[in-house]
Amino acid sequence: MVRHKYPRTPHLPWSPGATADDKTLTDCGHFSTMNVVITEKMDGENTTLYRDYFHARSIDGRHHPSRDWVKSAHSTFAHEIPEGWRLCGENLYARHSIPYENLQGYFYLFSIWTDENKCLSWQETEAWAELLGLPMPRVLYRGAWNASVIEPLHTTLDLVHQEGFVVRNTEGFDYGDFGKNVAKWVRKNHVTTDDHWQHQSIIPNILSEMEK
Repeated sequence: MVRHKYPRTPHLPWSPGATADDKTLTDCGHFSTMNVVITEKMDGENTTLYRDYFHARSIDGRHHPSRDWVKSAHSTFAHEIPEGWRLCGENLYARHSIPYENLQGYFYLFSIWTDENKCLSWQETEAWAELLGLPMPRVLYRGAWNASVIEPLHTTLDLVHQEGFVVRNTEGFDYGDFGKNVAKWVRKNHVTTDDHWQHQSIIPNILSEMEK
């Protein structure tokens, strides 16, 4: 079966967390005709779950004990994932730069892709999340693209405890069109390396009392 890396998300033009290695949009005109959903960007490890496999951003990545919880949880619902589909989300078991103390789980689902490599709509993704009992990132805004609302949205964030936000088209789209349908705003000086935390002692984030 073909495996797919989750694409790198381009930064919005006013995102201060972009580095020289990142792609940054020059404008947002392509969003102007879309309905979008904006969710909190969670500070974890990008993870993809298939019916019979899972991986972090690197498809052939080495084992790391911070992935054991997701591996165990995945085994309980993997049979529900249609053949050829994949679930993408954030593995929040290990603390990275931001500590979490009230999580609804350690895997937060944010997109689902079909065997035709199409991303489901946000509404369909929510339905699957409910079916599988998976939490999703907090929605900060949902509606028509409105620059006057969205451009200052970062001023409402607690930048000590929140990394930023992700905006995406609420409709489904093809894998090849990812960069035209998803973008992010990331706080200044946020740690962006994928593996620095893997060389530190694992400090688990904390689940809410209901999830313990």
